[in-house]
Amino acid sequence: MNRDPFSLWVYLSQSPLLWLTVTLLVYAITDAVSLWTHRHPFANPVLHSMWIIGVFLKATDTSYTAYFGGAQFVHFLLGPATVALAVPLYENRKVVASAILPMLVALAAGSITAVVSVVLLAEAVGLPREVILSMAPKSVTAGVAMGISESLHADPSLTAVAVILTGIMGAITVTPLMNRMRITDFRARGFAVGIAAHGIGTARAFQVDEVAGVFAGIAMSLNALVTSLLVPLAVTFLLR
Repeated sequence: MNRDPFSLWVYLSQSPLLWLTVTLLVYAITDAVSLWTHRHPFANPVLHSMWIIGVFLKATDTSYTAYFGGAQFVHFLLGPATVALAVPLYENRKVVASAILPMLVALAAGSITAVVSVVLLAEAVGLPREVILSMAPKSVTAGVAMGISESLHADPSLTAVAVILTGIMGAITVTPLMNRMRITDFRARGFAVGIAAHGIGTARAFQVDEVAGVFAGIAMSLNALVTSLLVPLAVTFLLR
């Protein structure tokens, strides 16, 4: 009989079930901590799940490919989760309909600011063109952002990192920032974080208020469409 204490780990580490379990368990723990802190911005479960799993993978010398073999099942649920946003949207359809014009104005301003600001700032500090192109779609959900990055012949993996960091930073700062600015309208708060911080920000908005979450979901969806059209134009006119 093989009594090697590492033989069981070697076997389990190749199983997708292990990494699915690790992902769900870590998130459940960090979400419980977030709830215990009354959803404090710095107790964001996505942020802490990310670094805890990263440290675990590094410590066990596990490749991302092996990890994603199990995590892909959670990744698959992103689609149904996004579609499920239609339920609270339908329930709050009258509130949404009454704010269509302000939303369109805010969408135009927010989308343009998100793209133009990062391109100009990155160019000002002398970042390479490929890096600038990769960061341009940072404020839309990862799937769309990576598609835009590929169409620009940039680095989709760098784009994914920029998207995740943007979402986490937005989710952490939105509540204290809006409180400091004395913005109490949850429609405005939700729409702002949806434009700036896509899915992670939308999840945070739902934790704070359902109406904020609804408007964040709308902003996230519309911003993905507008940004996919805006980024190529911005690159053409701002990077020559």
